[in-house]
Amino acid sequence: MPYTLTIRQGPKVTRERYTELEEAMGAVEEHGRELERGADARPVGGSLIRRIEPVQQVVARLELRGPGRLRAGVDVRGDGSSEAYTGRLRRRLVEQRPGEDAYGALRRELRS
Repeated sequence: MPYTLTIRQGPKVTRERYTELEEAMGAVEEHGRELERGADARPVGGSLIRRIEPVQQVVARLELRGPGRLRAGVDVRGDGSSEAYTGRLRRRLVEQRPGEDAYGALRRELRS
């Protein structure tokens, strides 16, 4: 199975394996949308330490590994928004084009 999807949500880690990229991307989107609906982080900090808003908190991470050193994924934020990225150690955010969500941007990036 050339593609591995790792889903991290707090201390819980699950892995799924897929043979095709489209199948793996479908799973990324399905799990990501489900996690977005359940995201409800509260602001952290305040008076003595820096305040961290829900949009700044990553509540779940979906990481996709595959052939040719493929490393990409989606971070689900505490406010229910998502950001796509590529790379592992040096992450690079995938810019979303007008009318495109994080999953569409990641699909476009992986196809090019």
